Amino acid sequence: MRHKKSFNHLGRTASHRKAMLSNMAVSLIMHKRITTTLAKAKELKKFLEPLITKSKDDTTNSRRVVFSYLQSKEAVTELFKEISIKVAERPGGYTRIIKLGTRQGDAAEMCFIELVDYNENMAKTQAKKTRRRRSTKKAEAPVVEEAAVATEEATPAE
Repeated sequence: MRHKKSFNHLGRTASHRKAMLSNMAVSLIMHKRITTTLAKAKELKKFLEPLITKSKDDTTNSRRVVFSYLQSKEAVTELFKEISIKVAERPGGYTRIIKLGTRQGDAAEMCFIELVDYNENMAKTQAKKTRRRRSTKKAEAPVVEEAAVATEEATPAE
């Protein structure tokens, strides 16, 4: 029986699934955003977020544990040098999944998964939301006074 077996097998054997998630995690670490199916992205999120949390503690043991999952020295170096510093104050939620619609060939749900702190477009939209519109009444009054002062200065010279 399959009671309480919660993770998605993705139609693969255990070794194939482990290799696929490892390769996808390396690609996400190196490129900061990848496009994949929704099911794979959800499993990748569960696979990668504990590794990013472990990378915050830069010790030899944590590097070895992360390397045992990723099997890529370049990705481990990138994770510990850049990504862990950028997400140091974030308590979790290091990745974001954004749905793109369905794939034309097989109607699979497509999405892209990205590291949250590396998307400049999302950061810009957050800044725009905090701006407030100001009243123009105060801005108009000083402009009129400056124009009147300028004409008064011009008349005594004549």
